[in-house]
Amino acid sequence: MDGRTRWNGRRALCALAALLMTLSALAGCESVGPDGGRVETVAVQRLLDRWAAAVRGHDERAYLDAVDPDAAAYRERRRQVYENLADVPFASWDYRVARLGGFAPAAGSGHRVAVEAELRYRLAGYDAAPVAVPVRLTAVQRAGRWYVAGDDTAPGDRQLWEQGRVTVVRGAHGLVLGAGQQTDLLRSVAGLVDAAVPAVDSAWKNGSFGPIVVEMPASLERMGALLGAPPSDYRGIAAVTTGDGAGTPARIVLNPEAYGALGDFGRRTVLTHEATHVATRDSTSSATPMWLSEGFADWVAYRRSGRTPRQVAPELARSVASSGPPRELPADADFGFTGEPGRLARAYEGGWLACRMVAERWGEAKLRAFYRAVGKSGVERGLGDVLGVGLGDFVGRWRGYVGVALRG
Repeated sequence: MDGRTRWNGRRALCALAALLMTLSALAGCESVGPDGGRVETVAVQRLLDRWAAAVRGHDERAYLDAVDPDAAAYRERRRQVYENLADVPFASWDYRVARLGGFAPAAGSGHRVAVEAELRYRLAGYDAAPVAVPVRLTAVQRAGRWYVAGDDTAPGDRQLWEQGRVTVVRGAHGLVLGAGQQTDLLRSVAGLVDAAVPAVDSAWKNGSFGPIVVEMPASLERMGALLGAPPSDYRGIAAVTTGDGAGTPARIVLNPEAYGALGDFGRRTVLTHEATHVATRDSTSSATPMWLSEGFADWVAYRRSGRTPRQVAPELARSVASSGPPRELPADADFGFTGEPGRLARAYEGGWLACRMVAERWGEAKLRAFYRAVGKSGVERGLGDVLGVGLGDFVGRWRGYVGVALRG
């Protein structure tokens, strides 16, 4: 499974559901009404506004002044986080309170309330819209003043700067953020991104899809923490692309263990594959099967590689040699990370060969049109409208193509 990648739109950096009160609705509320927490909500929102302004203004003293002076360990942790994000180019950083309560606040003295809020930030020059991250904090009131006294944010919502000092490397087409990684390695990633973007532009032909942001944590375990999943889910998986295609900024997250085990060709292939997911995500929907989304990304990655089908699809070639071509296109379940290891490889390889077949028999322009049509109206409609075939006919042609390509 070395070098295999995963599209992880479901694990996009998501916002909280709907804010219960907007800041404008809260402005000017100074007295307790029927819901007695309204004054506290306003006070906590103002506290978080000050905290956010300190980040935007690069004011460490103001940042720490917003943290509970009696919470020494928590203050030290926030001081370290502040230093960790010092080089990250933020265009915006704001909090919005969703509600008070919902979980137990951190223990300690003073009047304490649990705060469910949303952090929204943009990277300058890279994010067209904010990344929205749910956060769970404890606020405490002491001598009439409010402070942040702790947090209960889920591990999967941690950001890279929570894991260590972030090193920032800029390329012509992207930004690479690393924690616990050597600068030279991050520079090499930026160089591969710079090569990947023109390759994707040439294959997708949809104009510029904007710069790419890559995050590289220190370990597989910390990759899992970023994505909110067990590290075992990503063992052997070199990269994951997050973002749901609905205006949420995309992130390519590298697994330093699997990525580090690859050679130059494998690394270039991985980053081109993931860059394709970034480029195509606005045309990818729940109607897009994984054999098409992953197969198209692999088609772009191998498009100018000169590799033969048997070199690209060794697992499927062995299966074809022993039992003939698969009877059906890969199902979404075949792209899972549990069970027999070869199943995942064969799924990727089968999807790649399906896209390669369309490009060869109908042309690259038809493959692009088919991809977009499927995202809008599903596979069967896309096959009929763009390729002029039914699903059964397509599967039959694909089985024959696989047999010829992998038996040679």
